[in-house]
Amino acid sequence: MIPEEKQLAVTRALREAFGTEAFEDIRPLTDGMSSALVFRIVVRQTPYLLRVITRTGTMGDPTRQYACMRAGAEAGIAPQIRYASVEDRVMISDFIDPKPFPHDIALRIAPLLRRLHALPQFPKAVDYFAVINGFVRRFQTAKILPESKTEELFKSYGELAKIYPHNETELVACHNDLKPQNILFDGERIWLVDWEAAFLNDRYLDLAIVANFFVKDAAGEQEYLHAYFGEPAGDYRSARFCLMRQAAHVVYATCFMVLAHDAGYAADPRMQVPEFDDFHRRIIAGEIDLMKPEAKSLYGMVHLNRALENLRTRRFKDAMTLVSGSSTSMSPIP
Repeated sequence: MIPEEKQLAVTRALREAFGTEAFEDIRPLTDGMSSALVFRIVVRQTPYLLRVITRTGTMGDPTRQYACMRAGAEAGIAPQIRYASVEDRVMISDFIDPKPFPHDIALRIAPLLRRLHALPQFPKAVDYFAVINGFVRRFQTAKILPESKTEELFKSYGELAKIYPHNETELVACHNDLKPQNILFDGERIWLVDWEAAFLNDRYLDLAIVANFFVKDAAGEQEYLHAYFGEPAGDYRSARFCLMRQAAHVVYATCFMVLAHDAGYAADPRMQVPEFDDFHRRIIAGEIDLMKPEAKSLYGMVHLNRALENLRTRRFKDAMTLVSGSSTSMSPIP
């Protein structure tokens, strides 16, 4: 189960963490899209999480990943790390047995995000809008959909990317991948796991990703932002949040459809696309396996449709006007 080339490193991790090389049980955890190998292991009747990094390159850097998770663990928002070796690319942490999310999960996550974003600055790995631009170019080059289906969206996104504030002094410690599989509720507390994509970024991305899963309407959005900021968000923050949600739709649409295309799946522009909130409800419930190319393509279409709907709204146009006309950014946290 553990690759042969990693068995010595795992044995060393067990010995240094627990004073033993034995474990009573091991099983892979496949819920999620991480490139790492993740296992639930039991040592002396206590379950732990074993993570073996296989990815190379910037986003697979264990130095950054472990440092970010350690900071989160010290702040009480990530599980405790029992062992971490940058050289071996192996980590052992406490195992969180997840329970169903409570109905007010968004309001519970908001103050946790505030604590995350107040941590000492993480390393900066990439520019987020450069990542989006890269996926848009790959999407267009691959001709995944007819240009007529996406021309309006990409024109609108290009305008958004030009006017959205890019102030280095506003960047904060971010998780950047807060899908439901990386948010665990143990029945009392919420924990953030899988810090592979953590780096210095715009706080509104974490807020937007969570909202796309758990915030369903305008009233819920204002409650969520109030819970994060500790006061009413106001027009500027709400507008900035609106634009980042749109940027998140664009990157999720292009990323997932590119991944499906690279796996050999051809998108059908005539496909019946599910309703946005219902599809996310099914993801949260574990009913959809996003490891399958067909599901990736469909999920990309879900985000693409929502992005097209949003850019035609008065709210989006007003947000673009407000943010583009603001000469100074408002202090994010009082």
